[in-house]
Amino acid sequence: MADYLQLTRPRLCVMALLTVAAGAVLASGGAPDWRIMAHALAGTALVAAGASALNQWSEREVDARMRRTRDRPLPAGRLQPGEVLVLGIASAAGGVVYLATALASALAAVVAALTLLTYVLVYTPLKRRTPLNTLVGAIPGALPPVIGWAAVRGSVGAEAGALFAVLFLWQVPHFLAIAWIYREDYGRAGLCMLPSVDAEGGATGRQMIVYCLALAAASLMPVGVGGAGPVYLASALILGIGFLAYAIGFSLRRSTGRARGVLRASLIYLPALLILWLLGGIPHR
Repeated sequence: MADYLQLTRPRLCVMALLTVAAGAVLASGGAPDWRIMAHALAGTALVAAGASALNQWSEREVDARMRRTRDRPLPAGRLQPGEVLVLGIASAAGGVVYLATALASALAAVVAALTLLTYVLVYTPLKRRTPLNTLVGAIPGALPPVIGWAAVRGSVGAEAGALFAVLFLWQVPHFLAIAWIYREDYGRAGLCMLPSVDAEGGATGRQMIVYCLALAAASLMPVGVGGAGPVYLASALILGIGFLAYAIGFSLRRSTGRARGVLRASLIYLPALLILWLLGGIPHR
């Protein structure tokens, strides 16, 4: 059972579900229909678990070459590829069907299917071909809050676009920090993460700064499209400047310790911003 649970990558799944919930709460104007939210979370959890299993099935040989992943159930031989493939397809397809049938609108199911397909069929193979895979992977990573929004509204608009933009931009410095920490592992496995091919780290640092600046700007969108007030505006600016400071620190002295600092800052930034958004930027129907 522990191996099957590991296939779902619980921490990533929980993070995705939290953003689904945030999208649903924002779309509901702060008073969510708990039945709708429960359906959205259940369906998305199935899709996320299936996507993770399919990702590990596809990358089982790559995972066997990396220290951080070689003890996963497939490379370690505790589970067989066939059973993981069947489980992944069943879970992912079941989640999409569940969303399509349990919710009044099928839009959330469509967004979930798009998330699944871009993650498994586009992002995963691109990891072996181009450093641009991080940007492609940020697309499925930014869609979960849109699933929550679509589950409630049955449509998407400017507010959902703002959620997507923030999640998309946040992921770049977040994953670049991870890739720098594990750059030797990624290089050994033949994965084309930017830090694996950027030996000095100059391009990695510059991209962190650029995307932190873009994120700081995108985080102000709720003021224009969601009715957020001055408290949210000031707080978002402070969070953005803090995150940017860590990215600049890494760019000036590129080290694993500085990369861990960027990673920790990213893990503080996103939940803090979403909480502020929920408190001060809840849109009106």
